[in-house]
Amino acid sequence: MDTLTYFLPQVWFGILALFLFLYVMLDGFDLGVGILSLTASTEERRGMLMTSLGNVWDANETWLVLMGGALFGAFPLAYATILSALYIPILMMIFGLIFRAVSFEFREHSDNKRLWNLAFAGGSFLAALGQGFALGGVLAGIKVDAAGHFIGSTWDWLSLPSVVMALTVIQGYVLIGSTYLITKTEGELQTNHYRTANLAAWTTLLGAIALTITTPIFFEYARIRLFNPPQVYIFSVIPPLGVLLIGLLLRSLKQRKERAPFIWTILIFLLTFVALALVVFPYIIPTEITIYEASAALSSLVFMLVFIGVLIPIMLAYNVYQYVVFGGKVTGEQPEA
Repeated sequence: MDTLTYFLPQVWFGILALFLFLYVMLDGFDLGVGILSLTASTEERRGMLMTSLGNVWDANETWLVLMGGALFGAFPLAYATILSALYIPILMMIFGLIFRAVSFEFREHSDNKRLWNLAFAGGSFLAALGQGFALGGVLAGIKVDAAGHFIGSTWDWLSLPSVVMALTVIQGYVLIGSTYLITKTEGELQTNHYRTANLAAWTTLLGAIALTITTPIFFEYARIRLFNPPQVYIFSVIPPLGVLLIGLLLRSLKQRKERAPFIWTILIFLLTFVALALVVFPYIIPTEITIYEASAALSSLVFMLVFIGVLIPIMLAYNVYQYVVFGGKVTGEQPEA
């Protein structure tokens, strides 16, 4: 039983990390495309951007629902504490996703699409901003009492590092959205997104550098992990590897590759997630509550593991099938810029 007490919370930490990564990767380019829709020069081009998402965006958000349910079931104390501490950023994200969903449907049937275009782009930006602030708030640490209940203030999540994190998340979403659109469009529209991807790659790199510098300065627990063995040896590899991936991304954009930029961007996201996981583990709320303290009863963890073990392959197969069926270019009449 002692082995299961340590092993199962680690398994569920990994499952939550998987859900979060899949959500950020898949819905990330949704949000990025939504933000980029503001740059479309004509209504036809904006319609093409939204058409590229039409058959996939709702399934992408399923991973967020699964992550919320898994967090509630596996780590109920963390679920309650995080939602109490990050009430405003989470509401920002929820309202943003609502605006996106409503505007996506209403736009198709509206004669005047301007309002719904702004709602879709604004909702995408608001959702990305809320997610960035939430991530920054968690990494900054949440004030709790001896029982693990939130005792901080409503605005604890708002700080310089969380602002940098939010802006970097937005740029990352624009980057993955741009590289996704490179694979889905052609002609002048595709050329535009080579440019936006190149710009977003540089701004994302600047944000990553700023986070790398400010995180150990502002957060003592991160400084201890980053500069003490054995973690120091692992983290010493991550920045050069990140720069290498950014370089490969920029080269693929310069060479006008279609699929390579999207693949390199996914690998950049994956590397970022690995680094974040290594910084916070074994805390589910840095640096107050560990996964062992916040985990549910072993019987609950085992029961959910059986259920989720069946669900994950089904969801992955559905996503893969969806992208295979609706792969290819979004075509349309594209007037010259």
